[in-house]
Amino acid sequence: MNILDKIVAQKKLEVAERKQITSIEELKAAPLFERSTYSVTAFLNDPERTGIIAEFKRKSPSKGVINGTADVVQVTRAYAKHASAVSVLTDLDFFGGEPADLIAARIHSIPILRKDFMIDAYQVYEAKAMGADLILLIAACLTKIEVRSLAILAKSLGMEVLLEIHDESELDHICEEVDLVGVNNRNLKTFEVSIQTSLNLINKIPSNKLAVAESGISDVNTIVTLRNAGFKGFLIGENFMKEADPSIAFADFVNQLKAK
Repeated sequence: MNILDKIVAQKKLEVAERKQITSIEELKAAPLFERSTYSVTAFLNDPERTGIIAEFKRKSPSKGVINGTADVVQVTRAYAKHASAVSVLTDLDFFGGEPADLIAARIHSIPILRKDFMIDAYQVYEAKAMGADLILLIAACLTKIEVRSLAILAKSLGMEVLLEIHDESELDHICEEVDLVGVNNRNLKTFEVSIQTSLNLINKIPSNKLAVAESGISDVNTIVTLRNAGFKGFLIGENFMKEADPSIAFADFVNQLKAK
C-alpha cells in the first residue's frame, strides 16, 4: 500500500466519524456557509497579483515536520498581500492541519483553497462551512464519475474546483465543471519531483481551463519558465514554510519575482 492509499483509507474513517458528530444540515447552518465566495480564476487573471497560490502546511508525509511554530493568521496575512490565492491544509494525520486553520485564515480578503483529500460529498459541504472558495479534487484517488459529481456539488455551492493530475492517463478526469487543472510535479505514490511533468502536460490541458503548476517550485526562474509555457498559477508551500519566518521568505520571493 503506497502513501496515497494509506491517506485515502484513513480519510474514509475520518469522514465517517465526522458525519456522526456534525450533520450536513448543521454544516449548512455555519456562519460562513452563506458567504459570497471569491473567484480564484479572477485573482489568477489579475495582473497585479503574482499567480502564486501560497500554502500553509505544517508537515508532510515525505518531509515530516516542516514548520511546527508558524502562526496561520500571520503567515496567511503576508501571503494575502501578493498571492493570487491561499492554500490551507486541513488534514491532521498526515499534514498537521485542521479546519480551524482555514477558518482562522478566512479573515483575509483572498480566495482560499481547502487542501485535503476529498473523497465524499460531505467534505464539500465542510469546505463551504469553513469558508473555502475552492476545493481540490485529486484524480489519483477519484474516478471520473466521482470528480464530476463532487465538482457539480462544489459549483452549486458557489465554489470553484481545482482538479489535480499527475500524468497523461488522468487527463480524462477533466470535465466541464472543473475550473482549473493542476499538475502536481510530485508523484503522490513515490514522492519523486520533476518540473518536467508540468512542461510535458501543459499542451494537453484544455485551453479553457487555467493551468496550475504544483510542487517543486523553489526559485523565480522556475515560475518564469512555467509561465512562458502557459501556466497561470503556481502552488508553493514547502519553499516558504521551511523557513523560520514564512512571511519574510514569501516577501523576499515576491520581490525577486517582480525584478524579473
